[in-house]
Amino acid sequence: MSVDLGRFAADLEGRRMIGRVVDGALEPLPKRAAIDQGALDGEAPVIAWVDDPIDAFFLHVQGAGRIALAGGGVLRVGYAGSNGHAYASIGRALVERGALALEDVTLQSIRAWLAANPGAAADVLALNPSYVFFRKFDGAMDDSKGPIGTQGVPLTPGRSLAVDRRFLPLGAPLWLDIMAPATDEAAPDRRLRRLVIAQDTGGAIRGPLRGDLFWGFGRQAESVAGRMKHSGAYYLLLPNPVAERLP
Repeated sequence: MSVDLGRFAADLEGRRMIGRVVDGALEPLPKRAAIDQGALDGEAPVIAWVDDPIDAFFLHVQGAGRIALAGGGVLRVGYAGSNGHAYASIGRALVERGALALEDVTLQSIRAWLAANPGAAADVLALNPSYVFFRKFDGAMDDSKGPIGTQGVPLTPGRSLAVDRRFLPLGAPLWLDIMAPATDEAAPDRRLRRLVIAQDTGGAIRGPLRGDLFWGFGRQAESVAGRMKHSGAYYLLLPNPVAERLP
Protein backbone atom coordinates (compact mmCIF):
# COMPACT_ATOMS: atom_id res chain seq x y z
CA MET A 1 0.00 0.00 0.00
CA SER A 2 1.25 3.48 -0.92
CA VAL A 3 0.06 6.50 1.10
CA ASP A 4 0.32 10.07 -0.20
CA LEU A 5 1.36 11.95 2.96
CA GLY A 6 0.69 15.30 1.29
CA ARG A 7 -3.02 14.61 1.67
CA PHE A 8 -2.59 14.71 5.46
CA ALA A 9 -0.16 17.61 5.94
CA ALA A 10 0.94 20.38 3.57
CA ASP A 11 4.58 20.18 4.72
CA LEU A 12 4.65 16.52 3.62
CA GLU A 13 3.64 17.25 0.02
CA GLY A 14 5.53 15.03 -2.42
CA ARG A 15 6.32 12.38 0.20
CA ARG A 16 4.82 8.90 0.22
CA MET A 17 4.77 6.05 2.72
CA ILE A 18 4.83 2.43 1.52
CA GLY A 19 3.84 -0.48 3.73
CA ARG A 20 1.26 -3.17 4.36
CA VAL A 21 -1.73 -3.31 6.67
CA VAL A 22 -1.35 -5.74 9.58
CA ASP A 23 -4.16 -5.97 12.16
CA GLY A 24 -5.54 -2.65 10.98
CA ALA A 25 -2.21 -0.75 11.20
CA LEU A 26 0.19 0.26 8.44
CA GLU A 27 3.58 -1.37 8.97
CA PRO A 28 6.82 -1.07 6.94
CA LEU A 29 7.64 -3.75 4.42
CA PRO A 30 10.73 -5.87 5.16
CA LYS A 31 14.17 -4.64 4.14
CA ARG A 32 16.24 -6.18 1.34
CA ALA A 33 18.06 -8.76 3.48
CA ALA A 34 14.82 -10.04 5.00
CA ILE A 35 13.12 -10.29 1.59
CA ASP A 36 16.11 -12.18 0.20
CA GLN A 37 15.73 -14.60 3.13
CA GLY A 38 12.07 -15.25 2.33
CA ALA A 39 10.14 -12.64 4.35
CA LEU A 40 7.64 -12.15 1.49
CA ASP A 41 7.50 -15.73 0.21
CA GLY A 42 3.99 -16.43 -1.05
CA GLU A 43 3.05 -12.73 -1.07
CA ALA A 44 5.03 -11.41 -4.05
CA PRO A 45 4.74 -13.58 -7.19
CA VAL A 46 8.08 -14.67 -8.67
CA ILE A 47 8.63 -13.53 -12.28
CA ALA A 48 11.98 -15.22 -12.84
CA TRP A 49 15.04 -16.58 -11.05
CA VAL A 50 18.46 -15.24 -12.04
CA ASP A 51 21.76 -17.04 -11.56
CA ASP A 52 23.82 -14.14 -10.18
CA PRO A 53 22.87 -12.19 -7.03
CA ILE A 54 25.16 -9.32 -8.04
CA ASP A 55 23.39 -8.96 -11.40
CA ALA A 56 20.06 -9.12 -9.56
CA PHE A 57 21.18 -6.34 -7.23
CA PHE A 58 22.16 -4.02 -10.08
CA LEU A 59 18.89 -4.81 -11.83
CA HIS A 60 17.19 -3.44 -8.71
CA VAL A 61 19.38 -0.33 -8.80
CA GLN A 62 18.53 0.28 -12.46
CA GLY A 63 14.83 -0.42 -11.93
CA ALA A 64 14.39 -2.15 -15.31
CA GLY A 65 16.24 -4.49 -17.61
CA ARG A 66 16.31 -7.58 -19.75
CA ILE A 67 16.78 -11.15 -18.50
CA ALA A 68 18.32 -13.69 -20.90
CA LEU A 69 16.32 -16.89 -20.49
CA ALA A 70 18.06 -20.26 -20.26
CA GLY A 71 15.81 -21.72 -22.95
CA GLY A 72 16.38 -18.79 -25.28
CA GLY A 73 14.70 -15.45 -25.65
CA VAL A 74 14.63 -12.37 -23.45
CA LEU A 75 12.27 -11.34 -20.67
CA ARG A 76 11.83 -7.58 -20.31
CA VAL A 77 10.99 -6.35 -16.83
CA GLY A 78 10.25 -2.90 -15.46
CA TYR A 79 9.56 -1.15 -12.20
CA ALA A 80 6.32 -2.08 -10.44
CA GLY A 81 6.95 -0.75 -6.93
CA SER A 82 9.34 -0.85 -3.99
CA ASN A 83 9.45 -1.80 -0.32
CA GLY A 84 9.53 1.89 0.60
CA HIS A 85 12.95 1.93 2.26
CA ALA A 86 15.36 4.66 1.15
CA TYR A 87 18.11 3.76 -1.30
CA ALA A 88 21.60 3.54 0.20
CA SER A 89 24.76 3.51 -1.92
CA ILE A 90 26.96 0.46 -1.37
CA GLY A 91 29.72 2.30 -3.27
CA ARG A 92 29.76 4.94 -0.55
CA ALA A 93 29.81 2.20 2.10
CA LEU A 94 32.82 0.56 0.46
CA VAL A 95 34.63 3.92 0.44
CA GLU A 96 33.87 4.41 4.14
CA ARG A 97 35.28 0.94 4.85
CA GLY A 98 38.45 1.72 2.91
CA ALA A 99 37.72 -1.00 0.36
CA LEU A 100 37.59 1.45 -2.57
CA ALA A 101 38.91 4.96 -3.15
CA LEU A 102 36.22 7.54 -3.87
CA GLU A 103 37.69 8.42 -7.26
CA ASP A 104 37.68 4.75 -8.27
CA VAL A 105 34.01 4.02 -7.53
CA THR A 106 32.14 2.86 -10.63
CA LEU A 107 29.66 0.10 -11.33
CA GLN A 108 32.57 -1.90 -12.70
CA SER A 109 34.80 -1.46 -9.65
CA ILE A 110 31.95 -2.29 -7.25
CA ARG A 111 31.07 -5.41 -9.25
CA ALA A 112 34.72 -6.48 -9.30
CA TRP A 113 35.05 -6.01 -5.51
CA LEU A 114 31.91 -8.04 -4.85
CA ALA A 115 33.11 -10.85 -7.13
CA ALA A 116 36.53 -10.87 -5.44
CA ASN A 117 34.99 -10.93 -1.94
CA PRO A 118 32.15 -13.47 -2.12
CA GLY A 119 32.16 -14.00 1.64
CA ALA A 120 31.35 -10.36 2.28
CA ALA A 121 29.17 -9.67 -0.78
CA ALA A 122 25.81 -10.59 0.76
CA ASP A 123 26.38 -8.36 3.79
CA VAL A 124 27.44 -5.44 1.59
CA LEU A 125 24.42 -5.82 -0.72
CA ALA A 126 22.18 -5.82 2.35
CA LEU A 127 23.47 -2.34 3.27
CA ASN A 128 21.00 -1.04 0.68
CA PRO A 129 17.62 -1.77 2.33
CA SER A 130 15.66 -0.73 -0.76
CA TYR A 131 14.07 -3.54 -2.77
CA VAL A 132 12.38 -3.15 -6.16
CA PHE A 133 9.46 -5.24 -7.40
CA PHE A 134 9.16 -5.83 -11.15
CA ARG A 135 6.50 -6.46 -13.73
CA LYS A 136 6.78 -8.14 -17.11
CA PHE A 137 6.48 -6.17 -20.32
CA ASP A 138 4.23 -8.34 -22.45
CA GLY A 139 3.81 -8.00 -26.19
CA ALA A 140 6.05 -6.61 -28.89
CA MET A 141 8.24 -3.64 -28.03
CA ASP A 142 10.63 -1.59 -30.10
CA ASP A 143 14.14 -2.84 -29.20
CA SER A 144 15.54 0.62 -29.92
CA LYS A 145 13.55 1.98 -26.99
CA GLY A 146 14.04 1.43 -23.31
CA PRO A 147 11.64 0.44 -20.53
CA ILE A 148 8.56 2.42 -19.62
CA GLY A 149 9.60 5.34 -17.42
CA THR A 150 7.67 7.17 -14.73
CA GLN A 151 6.11 9.42 -17.38
CA GLY A 152 4.49 6.34 -18.92
CA VAL A 153 6.43 6.35 -22.20
CA PRO A 154 9.43 4.24 -23.36
CA LEU A 155 12.78 5.77 -22.45
CA THR A 156 15.04 6.83 -25.32
CA PRO A 157 18.77 6.04 -25.01
CA GLY A 158 20.81 9.20 -24.57
CA ARG A 159 17.73 11.42 -24.41
CA SER A 160 15.68 10.41 -21.34
CA LEU A 161 16.68 11.85 -17.98
CA ALA A 162 15.61 10.67 -14.52
CA VAL A 163 14.97 13.59 -12.17
CA ASP A 164 13.54 14.41 -8.77
CA ARG A 165 10.04 15.51 -9.69
CA ARG A 166 9.72 17.54 -6.51
CA PHE A 167 11.86 20.06 -8.39
CA LEU A 168 11.37 19.27 -12.10
CA PRO A 169 8.14 18.25 -13.84
CA LEU A 170 8.05 15.13 -15.97
CA GLY A 171 8.00 15.96 -19.66
CA ALA A 172 10.12 19.08 -19.23
CA PRO A 173 12.76 19.68 -21.92
CA LEU A 174 16.27 20.44 -20.64
CA TRP A 175 19.52 21.39 -22.31
CA LEU A 176 22.26 19.16 -20.87
CA ASP A 177 25.87 20.37 -20.78
CA ILE A 178 28.16 17.84 -19.10
CA MET A 179 31.29 15.74 -19.45
CA ALA A 180 30.66 12.03 -20.01
CA PRO A 181 32.76 8.85 -20.32
CA ALA A 182 33.90 7.85 -23.78
CA THR A 183 32.72 4.55 -25.24
CA ASP A 184 36.32 3.35 -25.17
CA GLU A 185 37.33 3.05 -21.51
CA ALA A 186 40.89 4.05 -22.37
CA ALA A 187 39.78 7.26 -24.12
CA PRO A 188 39.40 10.61 -22.32
CA ASP A 189 35.99 11.96 -21.30
CA ARG A 190 33.96 13.81 -23.92
CA ARG A 191 31.77 16.90 -23.78
CA LEU A 192 28.07 16.09 -24.05
CA ARG A 193 25.67 18.84 -25.08
CA ARG A 194 22.17 17.87 -26.09
CA LEU A 195 18.44 18.21 -25.56
CA VAL A 196 17.00 15.71 -23.07
CA ILE A 197 13.53 15.15 -21.60
CA ALA A 198 12.68 14.53 -17.94
CA GLN A 199 10.87 11.20 -18.24
CA ASP A 200 11.81 9.07 -15.25
CA THR A 201 12.60 9.04 -11.53
CA GLY A 202 14.75 6.89 -9.27
CA GLY A 203 15.41 6.09 -5.64
CA ALA A 204 18.91 7.56 -5.83
CA ILE A 205 17.81 10.69 -7.72
CA ARG A 206 17.24 13.19 -4.94
CA GLY A 207 17.62 16.96 -5.05
CA PRO A 208 17.21 19.70 -7.67
CA LEU A 209 20.63 19.20 -9.27
CA ARG A 210 20.83 15.42 -9.59
CA GLY A 211 19.90 13.50 -12.73
CA ASP A 212 20.49 10.14 -14.37
CA LEU A 213 20.77 9.84 -18.14
CA PHE A 214 19.44 6.62 -19.66
CA TRP A 215 22.15 5.13 -21.88
CA GLY A 216 20.27 2.11 -23.26
CA PHE A 217 21.00 -1.60 -23.16
CA GLY A 218 24.01 -3.78 -23.91
CA ARG A 219 27.66 -3.95 -22.90
CA GLN A 220 28.57 -0.60 -24.42
CA ALA A 221 25.72 1.21 -22.63
CA GLU A 222 26.65 -0.49 -19.35
CA SER A 223 30.29 0.51 -19.79
CA VAL A 224 29.41 4.19 -20.18
CA ALA A 225 26.61 4.26 -17.57
CA GLY A 226 28.75 2.44 -15.01
CA ARG A 227 31.47 5.11 -15.23
CA MET A 228 29.09 8.08 -15.34
CA LYS A 229 29.52 10.22 -12.21
CA HIS A 230 30.28 13.61 -13.73
CA SER A 231 29.24 17.11 -12.75
CA GLY A 232 27.79 19.56 -15.22
CA ALA A 233 24.76 21.74 -15.84
CA TYR A 234 21.30 21.56 -17.27
CA TYR A 235 18.96 24.35 -18.30
CA LEU A 236 15.20 24.11 -18.06
CA LEU A 237 13.62 25.29 -21.31
CA LEU A 238 10.34 27.16 -20.93
CA PRO A 239 8.17 29.28 -23.23
CA ASN A 240 8.80 32.99 -22.61
CA PRO A 241 5.29 33.68 -21.22
CA VAL A 242 5.78 30.90 -18.65
CA ALA A 243 9.29 31.99 -17.72
CA GLU A 244 8.12 35.57 -17.23
CA ARG A 245 5.62 34.46 -14.60
CA LEU A 246 8.26 32.73 -12.47
CA PRO A 247 9.45 34.56 -9.32
